[in-house]
Amino acid sequence: MTTLDFLSVSKTDLVDTAGTPVRLAGVGLGGWMNMENFITGYPGDEGTMRRLLRGRMGSEAYDAFFDAFSRDFFDEADAAHLASLGINSVRIPFNYRHFEDDDAPFELKEEGFARLDRVVRLLGEHGIYSILDLHALPGRQNQHWHSDNPTHIAEFWNQRHFQDRVVHLWEALADRYKDRPEIAGFNPINEPSDPSGEALPAFYERLEAAIRAIDPRHILFLDGNRYSTDFSFLDARSEPMANTVYTAHDYALPGITSATAYPGVTRGEYFDRSVVEETFLRRTEYMRRTGTPIWIGEFGPVYSDDRTQDTWRLQLLRDQLEIYREHGASWALWTYKDIGLQGLVSARADSPYLDLVGEVVDKKRRLGVDSWGGSDAGVRDVLDPIDALFDREFPDYRPYPWGRQPHIAVLVRHILFAEPLAAEFADRFRGIDPERARQLAASFRFDACDERAGLSAVLREHLRG
Repeated sequence: MTTLDFLSVSKTDLVDTAGTPVRLAGVGLGGWMNMENFITGYPGDEGTMRRLLRGRMGSEAYDAFFDAFSRDFFDEADAAHLASLGINSVRIPFNYRHFEDDDAPFELKEEGFARLDRVVRLLGEHGIYSILDLHALPGRQNQHWHSDNPTHIAEFWNQRHFQDRVVHLWEALADRYKDRPEIAGFNPINEPSDPSGEALPAFYERLEAAIRAIDPRHILFLDGNRYSTDFSFLDARSEPMANTVYTAHDYALPGITSATAYPGVTRGEYFDRSVVEETFLRRTEYMRRTGTPIWIGEFGPVYSDDRTQDTWRLQLLRDQLEIYREHGASWALWTYKDIGLQGLVSARADSPYLDLVGEVVDKKRRLGVDSWGGSDAGVRDVLDPIDALFDREFPDYRPYPWGRQPHIAVLVRHILFAEPLAAEFADRFRGIDPERARQLAASFRFDACDERAGLSAVLREHLRG
């Protein structure tokens, strides 16, 4: 077993107890304790998907599937594989629902902690740090599916009740892990999106005090507002919080839109390495100005079905990794495992699971239901008249956080279309018995997955170079 040392912040560096700088090079474990539609194929949000599956499968088969999924999605072979790549950290996203039920607030569930403990232990045994990431909060901290939001409203910022529950959960997490050096630190809120810009800094102050009263040792990794891209809410602070990293997310437009080349033009703007670096510098300006460490909590391209595009998408990734190295930034690539869009490894196209839900996944793609990696090309006949109406009637409408067209996409494609399609997805599981449910979950076992070899090669080259 590899022994890991406590990490802390020392000026611009993360250091161990001997003061030796440590640069975190990692991945996110998306889709495990916080499920996302593009990662495992369902439409819409996790809460709706789980409710529909329980109704179709019954409790026994439902429990069999998710118990097996929790084990098979990340196990010993997965930790060993990451270590073989040179990865030294994993950001572990989790949904509050693993620890607390909405109808029993403040009553924490041991099974959630046990589930998290297993993977923290596996990673530590392979010399890999864990960063604990609360990815979906009660009331939802942002406007999109990855906070398990079935709407487009982030109610977390409007209700003290939700905030009290998050403080309570983090107090419990801090108490449980305060003496565990294999935890690099706590990432208390993934991609907050507070329209006022006033609730977030006040809540961070409250949360820091609550955690530090129990655990003064672990690093806090604090995301910026507007999906971890905006740090202007910190301008009023006289200095950064102690032992804290302010973390940016740094998705490059050519890697997440319908671009067909890099360097090249994306959404009317030319992108090459210099533009990618300019975006990184803009998003990390606060860290560089205040002399605090830089950690890119999420980044990375998505991959097209056209595998000939892998060459330029991997070049974009190489450029980002080189930029991070030049600026001393730590990072966590999104994401480790999925059904083929972005993962280092993916469930095979002929797996029992994808054989069952593949037609729904194809329909999602045709209708542009998934926000991440989806395209509206097949539904422009629906969207064009809506856009025309807004041009005519509400030309100045710019809703938070991204403006009008993304807002319409959320309401029409990612919610309205997703709702009936989620029912079609769940219908595929009707009548499945517990044994069949466990076989479906086994499609995500490491030995049942395909490795994206080109992506692994880029990481190995960078981490060993």
